[in-house]
Amino acid sequence: MKSQKERRIYFLLLLIFLIYGAVIYRLFLIQVLKHSTYSALAQDQNQIFKKLIPNRGEIFAQDKNLTFFPLAINREYPAVYLVPREISDKENLAQKLSEILGIDKETILNKAGKIDDPYEPLKSKIDDASAQKIQELDLEGVYLTSENSRWYPEKNLTSHLVGFLGYKDDERVGQYGLEGYYNQDLSGQAGILKTTKDAQGTSILMGDYDLEPAKDGGSLYLTIDPNIQFVAAQKLKAVLEKWQSSSGSVIVMDPKTGAILAMASFPDFDSNEYSKVENIDDFLNPITQKLYEPGSVFKPITMAAGLDSGKVSPETTYVDTGSLEIGGYLITNAADRSYGLSNMTKVLEKSINTGVVFAQRKTGNEIFKNYVEAFGFNGPTGVDLAGEVAGNINNLKENKEINFATAAFGQGIAVTPLEMAAAICAIANEGKMMRPYLVEKIVYPDGREEKTEPQAIRQVVSEQTANKLTAMLVSTVRNGYDKIKIKGYFIAGKTGTAQVPSEDQRGYSDETIHTFIGYAPAYNPKFLVFIKMDKPKGINFASDSLGPVFAEIAKYLFNYYEIPPDEQ
Repeated sequence: MKSQKERRIYFLLLLIFLIYGAVIYRLFLIQVLKHSTYSALAQDQNQIFKKLIPNRGEIFAQDKNLTFFPLAINREYPAVYLVPREISDKENLAQKLSEILGIDKETILNKAGKIDDPYEPLKSKIDDASAQKIQELDLEGVYLTSENSRWYPEKNLTSHLVGFLGYKDDERVGQYGLEGYYNQDLSGQAGILKTTKDAQGTSILMGDYDLEPAKDGGSLYLTIDPNIQFVAAQKLKAVLEKWQSSSGSVIVMDPKTGAILAMASFPDFDSNEYSKVENIDDFLNPITQKLYEPGSVFKPITMAAGLDSGKVSPETTYVDTGSLEIGGYLITNAADRSYGLSNMTKVLEKSINTGVVFAQRKTGNEIFKNYVEAFGFNGPTGVDLAGEVAGNINNLKENKEINFATAAFGQGIAVTPLEMAAAICAIANEGKMMRPYLVEKIVYPDGREEKTEPQAIRQVVSEQTANKLTAMLVSTVRNGYDKIKIKGYFIAGKTGTAQVPSEDQRGYSDETIHTFIGYAPAYNPKFLVFIKMDKPKGINFASDSLGPVFAEIAKYLFNYYEIPPDEQ
């Protein structure tokens, strides 16, 4: 038998063996099985991974001489922050900063009281004068820094067009307008720096490091002409104020290419101060994101369908009695007027409701609907702006005679202003519809350029139909709108005075929406102008309210582009 002493020795040896075994297993686990995990932990303690932020691309308008005007640029702004643990007199500091920065005193006191926070931002994008005052105060725990931010030199003038650079999940992203639509192109691509750090946490670039540089974003060069934008917006604002209108829009386009030369709406906002806007609905671009019933300005579309299908001609006649009953509904002309024997040209000249209903019924419901869709009223135009919506022609899906009759003069269907402008552009462009666009080219930091070529969407009506309709619209201006005539030039145009649907969607209110759309020179158009005014007071017809505004803008464009007159 083994002695007690021998058993103790064996037990001790076994214990030593187990301990060594555990150590060896632990080393095997760390060095072999979990090598990658512990390597990553060690790397994390000794390395820095830093995201490199690229410079955002900028946005420029350009005039006819290719002079560039900034609409969205990057700019260094002063910013102020607090280091709470360094502040001894919080009351005095809060009072003085409140007076300079316009921030509530209690808000500043709350931030100053966070003694465990080494960095408490107070306000960004402060003006130079405020920064100078803060610097002169030399307050404990108050520091100035600089930050790169977005600046919109034109402020309100291009707000709906450009949008703004906002925040999403703590990242700067473009929102609305061009900033939103082209966010990826403007943003560029972030880079990364991987390097070791010393005991104090400072990066060491003396040894090995990995650097993937950031790629700056591309800059946008627009079709927008700043001179036309200014004049169009100025004229629109003046007429809205004159007639106490709640809102309105203006578009200037090149019918042959689809290039948008001006686009403005009121009310607007300052893109630099977007955070002060209380109603998010104000950010929506009324030209591409809000629908309205166009009224009589839609009549050329109805007439185009009739002409192109061969169902009517400019000389086709009918007898107008002033009213027409369909399915228990009574359709009348404006001011309850009747015109007797009338042809289709006179229907446009006098804007006869019963006349376009006659043309629509001769055309037929299915053919009419097909042309409305071909003109693009059932889908977005494809313009390069964020959030564009499609028109609503659902009434035409129901085979009700009254729905087609009212649609013939632009009621019961809803469109965007840009859809309406693009459709009339197709008539001006010999029946060919072009995609509206705003960006002429994107220029990247490496010199690479992406140019936008004008894009034909479809031939909506024949060239012959478009020419006939243009002649009818020229006659409409000459024989119907005295305030729109410009000596020496043929102008094609049409007004629309549409009733506003009641809030309960049953019938129509007494309020109206005025629209005018026209292009010139009519037989070789250089521009199209669309103007819309919502709920004016004290004036009944768009020909009287918006006709003079179109004439003023057109005269400016004739001079600006040095367009010779059609007639001497």
